[in-house]
Amino acid sequence: MEKNKGKLWEKGIIIALILIVLNLIFHFTGQDQNPSMGWIGIAIFVVAIIYITIQYSKEHDGQVTFGNLFAHGFKVSAIVTLIMIIWVVLMYKVIFPDMQETMMQMQRTEGLKKGYSEEQLSKGLEITKKYFMTFAIGGTLLTYAILGLIGALLGAAFSKKMPANSSPFQQ
Repeated sequence: MEKNKGKLWEKGIIIALILIVLNLIFHFTGQDQNPSMGWIGIAIFVVAIIYITIQYSKEHDGQVTFGNLFAHGFKVSAIVTLIMIIWVVLMYKVIFPDMQETMMQMQRTEGLKKGYSEEQLSKGLEITKKYFMTFAIGGTLLTYAILGLIGALLGAAFSKKMPANSSPFQQ
C-alpha cells in the first residue's frame, strides 16, 4: 500500500509541475490574461487524470473496479489541487506580487469598457482586493476539484475493468 501512495504523489507532482511550467510560460509571454489560453491547462489536467487512471487499470491487468479507478484518479487530482493552491499563494504573494495589481487594473479597464461608473468600479475593486486571495484559493480549489472529478470519472469509464460477472475472490 505504501508503494501505491508514493506513486500517487509522484503522479500528482509531475502533473502539477507541468501545469506550473505552463503557467510560467504563459506569464512570461504575456498570455496569462488571455482566457483562451486557460483552456490549454484545463485540457492538459483532465487528459492527464484520464491517462493515469487508464494506466492504473493497465498496471493491474484490468482487475480493478470502477470505484478503484475513480478513487485513484481523484486522489491524484486532489494532490495536484493541493500543490496548485500552494502555487497560487506563492505566485501572488512571493513570486509575482505585482500580478494582483495588474489584474485589478485590467478589471478596471474592462469595467470602463462595459460602461460601469467609477464609483461602481471602485466599490467592486475594493471588495475584490480585500478578498483576492480567498477568491484565488477558492477558485483554484473548485476548478481543480471539479475537473479532477470529471477526469477521474472519464478515466474510470474508459479503462478496462474486471468483468461484471467475476469476483476478485475467484481464482
